[in-house]
Amino acid sequence: MPTRPAPLAASPFARLGQALASLFPGSRDDTKASSAGPLIALQTLGQPAWTPRDYAALAREGMMQNAIVYRSVRMIAEAAASVPLLLYSGADELEDHALLDLLARPSPGQTYTDLMEAWLGFLLVSGNGYLEAVAYGGRLRELHALRPDRMRVVPGADGWPEAYDYTATGATVRISGEAVTGVPRILQLRLFHPANDHYGLSPIEAAASAIDLHNAAARWNKALLDNSARPSGALVYTRGGHLTTDQCYRLKSELEASFQGARNAGRPLLLEGGLDWKAMSLTPRDLDFMEAKNAAAREIALAIGVPPMLLGIPGDNTYSNYQEASRAFWRLTVLPLVTRAARALTGWLAPAYGDHVRLAPDLDAVEALSPEREALWARLERSSFLDADEKRAAVGYGPRAAAAGAPDAAAADRDG
Repeated sequence: MPTRPAPLAASPFARLGQALASLFPGSRDDTKASSAGPLIALQTLGQPAWTPRDYAALAREGMMQNAIVYRSVRMIAEAAASVPLLLYSGADELEDHALLDLLARPSPGQTYTDLMEAWLGFLLVSGNGYLEAVAYGGRLRELHALRPDRMRVVPGADGWPEAYDYTATGATVRISGEAVTGVPRILQLRLFHPANDHYGLSPIEAAASAIDLHNAAARWNKALLDNSARPSGALVYTRGGHLTTDQCYRLKSELEASFQGARNAGRPLLLEGGLDWKAMSLTPRDLDFMEAKNAAAREIALAIGVPPMLLGIPGDNTYSNYQEASRAFWRLTVLPLVTRAARALTGWLAPAYGDHVRLAPDLDAVEALSPEREALWARLERSSFLDADEKRAAVGYGPRAAAAGAPDAAAADRDG
């Protein structure tokens, strides 16, 4: 009678799975988690997932040393922070609520505009924006925007963020858990990254090549101006023989002292017999210097999401006028960002209040979109097939008080 073959030895992956099962007990039926999460967690289980980019370099070369990046980020962050958020419970707008008070004064010495500008500015520079919730006495008291370069994601057993390490002045503190019931202490808003599970992709990183080109052009132009706007060249001794070492050093020192630098600009160079000047680099005209710099600036503006016309970049006639460019900027860049931020804040903070509240941007407060709102109101006013409540719903307002069962104000005045 043939014998049954002995069972194969467990593979290393099987043994690893058994070890993980012993570390994290629980059946599949009582665990709700992503199937791909544990595979991600295997890479750095319980350890910080270090960001693959150099935030300091992006901030220095981009935001701090490039005027196009600086102005683009400031325009988007300031515009987004200028849009007020309205609070709704169902279809009803709430004008007096603890969440509105928290957003209006998120921390001592800081307003809603300050918080949003810092949070969204960090998001644009690094691809990640972090907010910390501080509670006292069982209630949310403060919100703080944290620098992305100091934050590190700590994945949990399911592969998704379990905690965050915050490092400053050489000390690291781990932030985890909830500030109040249902509200994690940290909110991370990140831009889509196709190759990273925990960190977002900064638009500055996508435009890094154009930023380097733009910065290099500015440095080259500055060096050229410091050198009397003269390109590099060489003095060629055409006669037979060679200059002695002393003659070479003396000639070089006289050129540097008498003809190099901005203070010697325009001074004529008198060459004795046997010496000839030969240019060794291209002139700014040969390089098409300004066009290359403007092309890099347009690419930077495209990556960040600002129409080049709004930045004063010449040569871009895509928009018929400045007003159209401004509306496109608000529609395509600012409003999607504000809407995303409002939804993130709703999902983060609403559980603390338990009344199904939601935050939404007040589009009527955006002056750049007022012509479109006026056109919408005019169309609704001419729409005879809609009643008053349907027209109000089309522009984002709730039903009239009389329709909701409350007495109309005018009727109350007549009765009173």
